[in-house]
Amino acid sequence: MELVLTIAIGVLTGSGIWLLLRPRTFQVIIGLSLLSYAVNLFIFAMGRLAVDVAPVLEDGTGNSDPLPQALVLTAIVIGFATTALFLVVLLANRGFSGTDHVDGREPPP
Repeated sequence: MELVLTIAIGVLTGSGIWLLLRPRTFQVIIGLSLLSYAVNLFIFAMGRLAVDVAPVLEDGTGNSDPLPQALVLTAIVIGFATTALFLVVLLANRGFSGTDHVDGREPPP
């Protein structure tokens, strides 16, 4: 289970960084989203992975920490709002400049 989660975090991080380096603004926004998903998975994994176990056991010996779960839930909501804001800014910028290139102009052929 830990290996699968580690590979997923690595793939999301690598894909997010690769998309951040692309010249189009939509690809940059998707790259930021993938990076935020990778960070959320990393924070969630720091709360210890346990399968078929309650998050907090009644006898006081909890297997999972509920704080990372709450942080990830908050980060998901904030990430969704910032992605929506970025998309609105992207559409406004495309309307003003006529292109979705990061520099605001197309490179010469």
